[in-house]
Amino acid sequence: MRPDGPSLLVGVDGGNTKTVALVAAPDGTIIGSGRAGRSDIYNSASIEAALGEVKSATTRALSAAGAAGADVAAACLGLAGADWPEDFELLRGELQPRLELPSPPLILNDAIAPIRAGSTDGVGVSVVIGTYGVAGARNPRGEVFHLGFWPDSTGARPLGAEALAAVWRSTLGTGPDTSLTVRALGLYGADEPMKLLYEFTRRGGLPDDASDRMAPVVLDEADAGDEVARAIVDDQGQILSAEALACARMVGMAGRPFRLIVSGGVMRHPSTRLLDAIAAGVPEAETIRLTDAPVMGALLSAFDQAGVEPDVARIRATAPVEHASVLPA
Repeated sequence: MRPDGPSLLVGVDGGNTKTVALVAAPDGTIIGSGRAGRSDIYNSASIEAALGEVKSATTRALSAAGAAGADVAAACLGLAGADWPEDFELLRGELQPRLELPSPPLILNDAIAPIRAGSTDGVGVSVVIGTYGVAGARNPRGEVFHLGFWPDSTGARPLGAEALAAVWRSTLGTGPDTSLTVRALGLYGADEPMKLLYEFTRRGGLPDDASDRMAPVVLDEADAGDEVARAIVDDQGQILSAEALACARMVGMAGRPFRLIVSGGVMRHPSTRLLDAIAAGVPEAETIRLTDAPVMGALLSAFDQAGVEPDVARIRATAPVEHASVLPA
């Protein structure tokens, strides 16, 4: 990085709920942040809409820093929907000119970027539990593998959807009673379960993403001892641990100790039950609950791309709270 050339570092984390961007000076001081909406090229209204959200978050962060794309020495974007080779080609080709960057950005799947936040060498296995759950791995040679919400769906939306399904089963007498029923009625303002079912299933009713609101409720009730909620959480943990192991195998890391870095919006909840269920399925791993938000992994990867040693303490100290941490103080 030339002292008289572009010097800023940019990290972006884009998913199905939000897209966040951070801009840092070479000394690690965060000088700009930005936020926008869904940027998954598979789940957005269109590819154009997804790219627009990435641009919005990034340009807001650069504007807050009093800078422009031309001032960026390196940018790393960890994006949901960066799944297949053609996705990476599209994202690199479209985002460099839109963001007016001097060089192509590093594009990572959103399962891979958080590994760098949990390890100084960027090696390990990652489970990210946001709107959906994803897993990925990166070995010492830099080889990566990641899973999206296939073959099994995990994350806040499936947690919430399965909780609501348990409410319907309990109401119909095809499943056990559960404290999730009372919690769901209070959360959505319904006076009885069939009216709530109507609101979720009628034409023009509640959208699919309304089920996301039940995810923290499931964790609450699992911790409180509800057996139905516990089974839902434990099942999600077993799926995610199996996917973490699959990713480790695909890059030749299975059968020996490795770091397992767990992050994402669902991890904001104080419960450890889901984390414990994931860790139980991967006993050979050192399980780390990431205290940094995933965008930090993207930003640190941008520092690596630029050949600049990041001052992690300064980055953490100057990052806005809403972008820097996924865990309550």
